[in-house]
Amino acid sequence: MTIGITGATGQLGHLVVQKLKERNTGATIVALVRDPKKAADLGVEARVFDYNQPETLAESLKGIDKLLLISGSEIGKRVEQHANVIEAAKEAGVQLIAYTSLLHTDTSSLVLAGEHLETEKLLKTSGIPYVILRHGWYTENYVGGLSDVVAHGTLYGSAGEGKISSASRADFADADVAVLVTEGHEGKTYELAGDETYTLADFAKTLSEVAGKEVKYQNLPVDDYAKVLVSVGLPEGIAQFLAGTHVGTEKGDLFDDSKELSKLIGRPTTPLATVLKAAL
Repeated sequence: MTIGITGATGQLGHLVVQKLKERNTGATIVALVRDPKKAADLGVEARVFDYNQPETLAESLKGIDKLLLISGSEIGKRVEQHANVIEAAKEAGVQLIAYTSLLHTDTSSLVLAGEHLETEKLLKTSGIPYVILRHGWYTENYVGGLSDVVAHGTLYGSAGEGKISSASRADFADADVAVLVTEGHEGKTYELAGDETYTLADFAKTLSEVAGKEVKYQNLPVDDYAKVLVSVGLPEGIAQFLAGTHVGTEKGDLFDDSKELSKLIGRPTTPLATVLKAAL
């Protein structure tokens, strides 16, 4: 069996490749990347694979039995990019596509949801067996600038009492690997989220315990929170996007208590405190 991983030099893709190698299943692993030189450290075959070059994709997918389609990072272009990959997979005879979607994408208010939902529809009508892996929030999304947060003693946000069921990127990578190397997943949609649920106030409390210094959470109106993000150097567009995810958090877009992720990987998901300790 040959397994292809798109975006294999990205943070998630890199983890998936490493975890596939650790499983020692005997499968051949192929990294599908824009620049194979950047994949040299993966220790597997690397093929040129650019979502924006549809005429080249089928050739790169030749011999691939199972494909992990890690969603593209270019918001606004992803439906077209993913459609290019799916069409190429049909031409190349790929037998299974596992796609990294978004938690509750069919009901989520997050701006990211629409493109994921459209991609899911493309998969369901493609004729290719598929698995939809609806990833929740990565805990690592919150660790940028943590030392500054601790130094100032304040965590700013606009999520109110919204519940977050995040998990580590490694947890999600283990789930992605599980559906690639075990059977019985075809046609399924997995809502993947962490076992632990917290608010940003809870996050601040855990951060205080880990850092040994009190950190308080200050909830702001969404526009004010965006201004805070701009003040620390983020571009206006990114600041507005991140602030918008906090609005979605308050609406419950990042919450799920099904425990499907821990069931799929066969262990509890990584605690928040563990990720914070590693980040500080």
